[in-house]
Amino acid sequence: MIKVAIIGASGYTGADAIEIIIHHPEAELVYLTALPQECGNLANIFGQFKGRCSLDIEPLDIDKLAALAEVALCCLPHKVSMGFVPKLLDKGLKVIDFSADYRIKDTKIYEQFYQVKHTDKANLQKAVYGLPELFREQIKGKDLIANPGCYPTGALLAVAPLLKSNLIETDSIIVNAVTGASGAGKNPSGKFHFPNMNESLFPYGVGAHRHMPEMEQIASQLSGDEVQILFQPHVGSFDRGILSSVYCQPKQQINGKSLIELYENFYKNEQFAQVCQEPPNVKDVARTNYCHIFPTVAKGTVVCFSAIDNLVKGASGQAIQNMNIIFGLEETMGLR
Repeated sequence: MIKVAIIGASGYTGADAIEIIIHHPEAELVYLTALPQECGNLANIFGQFKGRCSLDIEPLDIDKLAALAEVALCCLPHKVSMGFVPKLLDKGLKVIDFSADYRIKDTKIYEQFYQVKHTDKANLQKAVYGLPELFREQIKGKDLIANPGCYPTGALLAVAPLLKSNLIETDSIIVNAVTGASGAGKNPSGKFHFPNMNESLFPYGVGAHRHMPEMEQIASQLSGDEVQILFQPHVGSFDRGILSSVYCQPKQQINGKSLIELYENFYKNEQFAQVCQEPPNVKDVARTNYCHIFPTVAKGTVVCFSAIDNLVKGASGQAIQNMNIIFGLEETMGLR
């Protein structure tokens, strides 16, 4: 059994990771930790675990964590995580980090978008970007996985076959995406107060969202050429899920049938990336680790849609998919 610790267990992604591990046949939760003010019996913090998990969420004790666990799921915020990850690695733990601190390889770009100096450049260069459908071989056996952002997961899986096949212009990709309110985290701002959020939809981060350089970095890696992406996120009045619409200019004429064939061939061996025959729906992927994808052509523009659960395939489920790969387990274990 893999012994698993969760740091930041009191948040939404922590709760989803606990839910998945409880059902995982080859993993066991051994340690849960969070800020002191968010500690206590797990069932008192998340009522859904009453009678199902008796662990307490405790203040972090790295020595205790290292004595109990083999792998740490680090569900800490951006800028905070890189203060803890080196200590975890030094203790011999495998680490799957949920923050952006180990995703963006160019520290100047990271510091521009996150407004903080990067303090762990050595481990940044060792970290592997944990999108299994695209980087499975690099993930195997590694010590530090940078779990992708939720928006980049949906967008990159939607556009990867086109980039790898060199079928689209790389200087004019538009990603338009809508997430549920859980994307703001457990302690949201006034905008997410129910009377303001209910029956509402609004854009944010116009031209400056932190996930844009992450998308561009990985898309460029897939393409072999520099990729420019205009990313526009929105928030809608639903709990969980992301619907991404990606608009691309083709280099040559292509039709919808050919696109479907391309995508089905690209993802033919992937359990969690499913090619659909019509545009996807976020309800169909809620509380699952699946990404539903539909490519088509509209007025000469290639349009690719994807739907994921932002807390599962966009965070905790993908982390456990990565954990399975690291330890040589069946990749879908605990996630079907």
